[in-house]
Amino acid sequence: MSKKNKILIVEDEKDTRFILEKLLSKNDFEVVSATNGLEALEVLKTFSPKVIIADWTMPVMDGLKLCDAVKSDPKLKIIYFIILTARTSLRDRITGLDVGADDFLIKPIENQELIARIKSGVRIYDLQNELKTIEHSKALVELACTIGHNFNNPLSSLTMALENLKQEIAEKKIDKVDEDFEIIDKSIEKIKQLIKQLTSLENPKVIDYTDDSKMIKLD
Repeated sequence: MSKKNKILIVEDEKDTRFILEKLLSKNDFEVVSATNGLEALEVLKTFSPKVIIADWTMPVMDGLKLCDAVKSDPKLKIIYFIILTARTSLRDRITGLDVGADDFLIKPIENQELIARIKSGVRIYDLQNELKTIEHSKALVELACTIGHNFNNPLSSLTMALENLKQEIAEKKIDKVDEDFEIIDKSIEKIKQLIKQLTSLENPKVIDYTDDSKMIKLD
């Protein structure tokens, strides 16, 4: 059984809110409602919708201020935001777009149009989330290539020195261990430097590692 797409309705007018809840629930959406923007921000702490439908004009915090708050939050900005309004002027729409609204619907709303816009919003959300996941996976591959490439040399030196040290100790060639300890010390220092570089990256640059993969430049 597939999960229902989550929608947050933010509407202060009780009858309109009730109608929207019934319409969306009937169309197989999981719906949670809030009566103003401030209440909606509290809801968003525990509820993760793909689409928010918010009235422009509400007490405490209106839809525009809510939209601005959502789009300013890195964790929430991917949510598709639809503003409901009775305002029809171009100036008002531009104001809404300036704060990050993804879509507008003019009241009174035609039910099928609302459902179509919501489904479109869900598809856009899913696509953005998929792209985000791909970018995250790509970054992990780049980091893995970086670690593999840069740590391979000092770790190989460390391994060989330790194996050599074991053999010399077993053969009681104590006079030859100083060179091994020197290599071990240098290898450990190199690893420490690489860790420091990785943990203090500020403006990482990506360079080619192979024909089909990249790595982060550390030096």
